[in-house]
Amino acid sequence: MHAISPESHAIVDDVLEYTRRRALWEDIPLDTPVPPEELARLAPMSITPGGIGAQNALALFSEVLAPTCLSTDHPGYLSFIPSAPTKAATAFDLVVSASSIYGGSWLEGAGAVHAENEVLAWLASELGLPGGAGGVFVQGGTIGNLSALVAARDAARRSRTERGLPQPTRWKVVSSVESHSSIASAANVMDIDVVDIRPGDDGRLHGDAVAEALAAHGDAVFAVVATAGTTNFGIIDDLAGIADVTRRHGTWLHVDGAYGLAGALVPAMREAYAGIEHADSLIVDPHKWLFAPFDACALIYRDPQVALRAHTQQADYLDTLADTPLPNPSDLAVQLTRRARGLPLWFSLATYGTDEYRTAIAHGITLAARIADEIERRPALSLVRRPQLSVVVLRREGWEAADYDAWSARLLASQLAFVVPSSHQGEPVLRLAIINPLTTFELLCEVLDTLA
Repeated sequence: MHAISPESHAIVDDVLEYTRRRALWEDIPLDTPVPPEELARLAPMSITPGGIGAQNALALFSEVLAPTCLSTDHPGYLSFIPSAPTKAATAFDLVVSASSIYGGSWLEGAGAVHAENEVLAWLASELGLPGGAGGVFVQGGTIGNLSALVAARDAARRSRTERGLPQPTRWKVVSSVESHSSIASAANVMDIDVVDIRPGDDGRLHGDAVAEALAAHGDAVFAVVATAGTTNFGIIDDLAGIADVTRRHGTWLHVDGAYGLAGALVPAMREAYAGIEHADSLIVDPHKWLFAPFDACALIYRDPQVALRAHTQQADYLDTLADTPLPNPSDLAVQLTRRARGLPLWFSLATYGTDEYRTAIAHGITLAARIADEIERRPALSLVRRPQLSVVVLRREGWEAADYDAWSARLLASQLAFVVPSSHQGEPVLRLAIINPLTTFELLCEVLDTLA
């Protein structure tokens, strides 16, 4: 057995000390990106034949590279969908890396898979899915949506074969034009067509529109994608109405809740998610509103056996895994090698309890409603639509796209907040995504003040 060198001890100690400082940094800097040519000047080639040493590499990262990476856990990070991992989740992410756990099979990672499955079972139960529901943690919503749609198409193919029916010339999936861009990406990968439906005036995809699409496109449609919290507005589709239609037609219902499905954990919001219990598959990203570090997507199937048939890989060297009834996460999505990325969420839930999570999620919803009221009180500002979850979309009267861009750059330069413009029906708008429990009403008002 070779002894670990003093140099290795020093490297681990230095990295852990830096990590400790960053994880416990209360006044987190927002930071700002720089142009490629500037980084090329500040950080010349560090990969050399002899290496530059751990201390120099760590100094290069902490003093040059890290300050050019925006801190998504900053309370003023209000763009896209922020990430605000708990201290417990952040700390345990180190344990996952240090433990060298392979999370693709029960044989190699039984304890990790057990803990991840406990989280998945809890989520499934909260959402009203049956006891046999289960799934896997994958890299992110894009992989989750792709994996679910691959399983849905495989199920449709098998069903038609068993009934002696021909396969469609082109398979199709129905979704709203407000669906996440990953649906179109999955369709490109799968070489299928997307039937886009315009939502109603309320921004929601409704059951009657889905019924019309299914009637028009027939058996070529193998799945309908509903959204539980659209990225741009945080709107929840008419899940109950859509589920009623898909059940009548025998069509797979997939719910993309990457951002917004976490809101269903708040008792006061449950009614808005009625119908989610009928989903055949769904996703929610813990690195968004479940306070876990990048990257993690919980992909859950009503019947995991359907996913197993679609995704289990066959190879001689995998026979040991295939010839066992033990659950292998790698058989449930388009991946084989996988990190046990659900463990930080498990540790955080086990540490703080689910009640704390409900409170933290409710904070974003309450704060969004409160700042929406404040926007309506300010003459130069107006809401594009009242928030349903924690995304607030507003306009500054009289501003063009260039005005929003210039304001966004000034705001980031001030290090107060990071807010980038969005658009709605061709109109440039501003969008505040409120996730972080440390984001305050006072901070949001400061942001609004800069729009005067």
